[in-house]
Amino acid sequence: MAKRAVHRRARKILGEEPTALVWCEIHKPIPTPPKEVHRAAGRGRLKPGHHWLLYVGAVVFFFVVIPMMLIDKLGGRLDRLSRPRRDRRPRAGEPRTPPDTRRSATGGDPARDRRQDPANGIFDGDWNLTAGQLLLRWYGHSPNPKRLVMLARDRLCVATSPRRRLSPTKADDFRTFAEFPLDQVRVEGEAGQPRGFATFRLRFTDGSWLEVGRLGEPEDADHFFRTVNS
Repeated sequence: MAKRAVHRRARKILGEEPTALVWCEIHKPIPTPPKEVHRAAGRGRLKPGHHWLLYVGAVVFFFVVIPMMLIDKLGGRLDRLSRPRRDRRPRAGEPRTPPDTRRSATGGDPARDRRQDPANGIFDGDWNLTAGQLLLRWYGHSPNPKRLVMLARDRLCVATSPRRRLSPTKADDFRTFAEFPLDQVRVEGEAGQPRGFATFRLRFTDGSWLEVGRLGEPEDADHFFRTVNS
């Protein structure tokens, strides 16, 4: 369960005890919006921030690991060239290399066949509606990917901490950046979803919707689903 500091802060923001709360994230990359839409929304960031250790790891990989791999590959190639050359033509009875089977039976490109939905499955696809506008400003309030969804008797609030790093069970400095009366938003989510894969949607009265996942604290998530399905 979220610690007392989280509930105390939520109670202070809402002015009452929350009926349910849960930490969550946008569980897929945000698709690239049209330039004019992004510009009108203030050109906010569309990706979460990363811990500095990630950048250190990337530097080590590019300047240490990759050169070692290239040296090893070059050494193997030189070793092969130093050996006597052999006839590489297939002998009688040996199977030939099978034709390229990477293309589908219909002749299509598999990469094209696997092309993702432009909305990436995280919202309805209309950037001008409520969900799209919320998504455009999602990371503008904090580089941290975690958001706290709080339910009160008459409204739903989405809050975040301004810090790049936080412990979602102990955070006590988060603040609301979006609030909706319950007659304008509905939470859709099935109880009993597999741990680690549970998601829910915020569906707005204009027909738009936003899906979130990576729910924190199983007890909070279970209580959240029970509340919205009661």
